[in-house]
Amino acid sequence: MMQRLECLRAIYSHLEDCLVVTIMGAVASELQSLGHRPNFFYLQHAMGLASSTGLGLALCLPEQKVVVFDGDGSILMNLGGYSTLARYRPKNMVHVVFDNESLLSVGGFPTATSTGSDLEGIARAAGVPTTATVRSLEDFTRAFEEAMQRDDLTSIIAKVEAVGPKGYVTGLALLENRFQFKRHIEKLKAR
Repeated sequence: MMQRLECLRAIYSHLEDCLVVTIMGAVASELQSLGHRPNFFYLQHAMGLASSTGLGLALCLPEQKVVVFDGDGSILMNLGGYSTLARYRPKNMVHVVFDNESLLSVGGFPTATSTGSDLEGIARAAGVPTTATVRSLEDFTRAFEEAMQRDDLTSIIAKVEAVGPKGYVTGLALLENRFQFKRHIEKLKAR
């Protein structure tokens, strides 16, 4: 099975010209470990709201590709997010869910995906137009690259191992990240 950090490393070069939102914990920590960029927003202390934040950005900035890195625990906390994404169907949004079947960042408790809940099936049933579940690094990379080229909402469920970094904090203060990201968006809008 693949690891989340391997996935992030494989697609890191594709993240330069888009807005990136991550959920809290391991995803944020691992992405930052590869090198922070001003177009990265690490959504701390808001479990379940990465897709909502990404949706708002995608609707406000329709010419800008938005990538959301989420987790299975976060999606399960806000399943209504899928129906809202499908309702507004932002053509510029790629939603990646790293499914490790656990709440790894808060103790490793199993999530509903460990007992059979199918996030791709839920996304599809909610009306998300393009969905995929991937289990290998090659399939993940291909699915992500295709989603970045596609002009439609895509949700990719990446089945990953339940391993993460030693700590789940980022080296960037929350307010600093917020203002840096805001300034980056202002530059985009000024173009």
